[in-house]
Amino acid sequence: MNYYYNSFYNSPQNLPEWRGIPYYQTHNMYRTVPYQQPKTDFGKEPFTLNISQASKNNNTYRTVIWTGEHLQVTLMSINVGDDIGLEIHPQTDQFLRIEQGQGLVQMGSSPNHLTYRANVSEDSAIMVPAGTWHNVTNTGPVPLKLYSIYAPPHHPYGTIQPTKADAMES
Repeated sequence: MNYYYNSFYNSPQNLPEWRGIPYYQTHNMYRTVPYQQPKTDFGKEPFTLNISQASKNNNTYRTVIWTGEHLQVTLMSINVGDDIGLEIHPQTDQFLRIEQGQGLVQMGSSPNHLTYRANVSEDSAIMVPAGTWHNVTNTGPVPLKLYSIYAPPHHPYGTIQPTKADAMES
Protein backbone atom coordinates (compact mmCIF):
# COMPACT_ATOMS: atom_id res chain seq x y z
CA MET A 1 0.00 0.00 0.00
CA ASN A 2 2.76 2.45 0.89
CA TYR A 3 4.53 1.74 -2.42
CA TYR A 4 1.31 2.34 -4.34
CA TYR A 5 0.71 5.65 -2.51
CA ASN A 6 4.24 6.89 -3.17
CA SER A 7 4.32 5.83 -6.80
CA PHE A 8 0.89 7.35 -7.42
CA TYR A 9 1.58 10.70 -5.78
CA ASN A 10 5.16 10.96 -6.96
CA SER A 11 4.22 10.72 -10.62
CA PRO A 12 3.87 14.22 -12.08
CA GLN A 13 0.43 13.72 -13.63
CA ASN A 14 -1.11 12.94 -10.22
CA LEU A 15 0.25 15.85 -8.18
CA PRO A 16 -1.68 19.06 -7.52
CA GLU A 17 -0.78 22.35 -9.12
CA TRP A 18 0.37 25.59 -7.49
CA ARG A 19 -0.56 28.67 -9.48
CA GLY A 20 -0.76 26.55 -12.61
CA ILE A 21 2.73 25.10 -12.10
CA PRO A 22 2.91 21.38 -11.26
CA TYR A 23 3.63 20.73 -7.59
CA TYR A 24 6.70 18.60 -8.28
CA GLN A 25 8.37 21.54 -10.06
CA THR A 26 7.84 23.94 -7.17
CA HIS A 27 8.49 21.66 -4.20
CA ASN A 28 11.57 19.68 -5.18
CA MET A 29 14.74 21.31 -3.87
CA TYR A 30 16.69 20.13 -6.92
CA ARG A 31 14.51 21.88 -9.48
CA THR A 32 13.47 25.41 -10.23
CA VAL A 33 10.18 26.52 -11.68
CA PRO A 34 10.32 26.66 -15.49
CA TYR A 35 9.26 30.05 -16.78
CA GLN A 36 5.62 30.68 -17.57
CA GLN A 37 4.40 34.23 -18.14
CA PRO A 38 3.03 35.00 -14.69
CA LYS A 39 -0.48 36.38 -14.38
CA THR A 40 0.33 37.73 -10.92
CA ASP A 41 3.25 38.80 -8.81
CA PHE A 42 4.78 35.87 -6.88
CA GLY A 43 6.10 38.25 -4.23
CA LYS A 44 6.42 37.60 -0.52
CA GLU A 45 6.43 33.86 -1.19
CA PRO A 46 9.53 31.73 -1.79
CA PHE A 47 10.06 31.50 -5.54
CA THR A 48 12.70 30.36 -8.02
CA LEU A 49 12.95 30.41 -11.79
CA ASN A 50 15.50 30.49 -14.58
CA ILE A 51 15.76 34.29 -14.80
CA SER A 52 17.71 34.23 -18.07
CA GLN A 53 15.08 32.11 -19.82
CA ALA A 54 12.26 34.11 -18.22
CA SER A 55 13.78 37.35 -19.52
CA LYS A 56 14.24 35.99 -23.04
CA ASN A 57 10.67 34.60 -23.14
CA ASN A 58 9.09 37.82 -21.86
CA ASN A 59 7.33 39.89 -24.53
CA THR A 60 5.87 42.64 -22.35
CA TYR A 61 7.44 46.03 -21.86
CA ARG A 62 7.42 45.42 -18.11
CA THR A 63 6.10 42.64 -15.89
CA VAL A 64 6.67 42.60 -12.15
CA ILE A 65 7.29 38.97 -11.21
CA TRP A 66 8.24 39.33 -7.54
CA THR A 67 7.71 42.07 -4.98
CA GLY A 68 9.07 41.68 -1.47
CA GLU A 69 9.34 44.03 1.45
CA HIS A 70 12.73 45.42 0.34
CA LEU A 71 13.22 44.20 -3.25
CA GLN A 72 11.37 43.90 -6.55
CA VAL A 73 12.15 41.97 -9.77
CA THR A 74 10.76 42.91 -13.18
CA LEU A 75 11.18 41.52 -16.69
CA MET A 76 11.41 43.92 -19.63
CA SER A 77 11.41 43.70 -23.42
CA ILE A 78 12.43 46.84 -25.32
CA ASN A 79 11.57 46.91 -29.02
CA VAL A 80 14.17 47.60 -31.70
CA GLY A 81 14.99 51.32 -31.75
CA ASP A 82 12.93 52.00 -28.61
CA ASP A 83 14.09 52.87 -25.10
CA ILE A 84 13.04 52.48 -21.49
CA GLY A 85 12.38 56.20 -21.30
CA LEU A 86 14.39 58.78 -19.39
CA GLU A 87 13.53 58.34 -15.71
CA ILE A 88 14.72 58.82 -12.15
CA HIS A 89 13.98 56.90 -8.95
CA PRO A 90 14.75 59.28 -6.06
CA GLN A 91 14.69 56.63 -3.30
CA THR A 92 15.41 53.44 -5.25
CA ASP A 93 18.64 51.81 -6.42
CA GLN A 94 18.26 49.76 -9.60
CA PHE A 95 20.16 46.84 -11.11
CA LEU A 96 19.57 45.78 -14.73
CA ARG A 97 21.01 42.76 -16.52
CA ILE A 98 20.91 42.33 -20.28
CA GLU A 99 20.03 38.79 -21.37
CA GLN A 100 19.59 39.42 -25.12
CA GLY A 101 20.39 42.22 -27.52
CA GLN A 102 22.48 45.35 -27.33
CA GLY A 103 21.90 48.88 -26.20
CA LEU A 104 23.18 52.23 -25.03
CA VAL A 105 22.99 53.27 -21.37
CA GLN A 106 22.96 56.96 -20.45
CA MET A 107 23.04 58.32 -16.88
CA GLY A 108 23.53 61.66 -15.23
CA SER A 109 22.56 64.23 -12.63
CA SER A 110 19.81 65.86 -14.73
CA PRO A 111 17.81 65.07 -17.87
CA ASN A 112 20.03 67.45 -19.87
CA HIS A 113 23.29 66.31 -18.30
CA LEU A 114 23.67 62.59 -19.07
CA THR A 115 27.46 62.40 -18.82
CA TYR A 116 27.73 58.62 -18.40
CA ARG A 117 27.39 56.58 -21.61
CA ALA A 118 28.13 52.89 -22.13
CA ASN A 119 27.37 50.27 -24.75
CA VAL A 120 25.83 47.12 -23.27
CA SER A 121 25.05 43.67 -24.61
CA GLU A 122 24.22 40.17 -23.41
CA ASP A 123 25.56 39.51 -19.88
CA SER A 124 26.07 43.23 -19.14
CA ALA A 125 25.01 44.54 -15.73
CA ILE A 126 23.93 48.13 -15.13
CA MET A 127 23.87 49.71 -11.68
CA VAL A 128 21.80 52.88 -11.28
CA PRO A 129 22.16 54.75 -7.98
CA ALA A 130 19.03 56.28 -6.45
CA GLY A 131 18.51 59.84 -7.67
CA THR A 132 20.25 59.31 -11.04
CA TRP A 133 18.55 60.10 -14.34
CA HIS A 134 18.93 57.14 -16.70
CA ASN A 135 17.81 55.60 -19.96
CA VAL A 136 18.56 52.41 -21.89
CA THR A 137 18.05 52.45 -25.67
CA ASN A 138 17.88 49.32 -27.83
CA THR A 139 20.51 49.83 -30.57
CA GLY A 140 20.44 46.28 -31.92
CA PRO A 141 18.42 44.33 -34.51
CA VAL A 142 16.43 42.25 -31.97
CA PRO A 143 14.31 43.09 -28.91
CA LEU A 144 16.41 43.97 -25.87
CA LYS A 145 15.55 41.46 -23.13
CA LEU A 146 16.52 42.24 -19.55
CA TYR A 147 15.53 41.96 -15.96
CA SER A 148 15.63 44.69 -13.39
CA ILE A 149 15.91 44.62 -9.61
CA TYR A 150 14.66 47.57 -7.57
CA ALA A 151 15.57 48.09 -3.93
CA PRO A 152 13.23 49.06 -2.37
CA PRO A 153 10.31 48.09 -4.67
CA HIS A 154 9.31 50.76 -7.16
CA HIS A 155 6.22 49.54 -9.08
CA PRO A 156 2.85 48.54 -7.60
CA TYR A 157 2.50 44.85 -6.72
CA GLY A 158 1.52 42.76 -9.75
CA THR A 159 2.22 45.44 -12.39
CA ILE A 160 2.01 44.20 -15.98
CA GLN A 161 2.55 46.77 -18.73
CA PRO A 162 2.32 45.13 -22.16
CA THR A 163 3.68 48.19 -23.97
CA LYS A 164 5.70 51.32 -23.20
CA ALA A 165 2.54 53.37 -23.85
CA ASP A 166 0.80 51.43 -21.07
CA ALA A 167 3.72 52.21 -18.75
CA MET A 168 3.60 55.92 -19.61
CA GLU A 169 -0.15 56.04 -18.84
CA SER A 170 0.41 54.66 -15.35
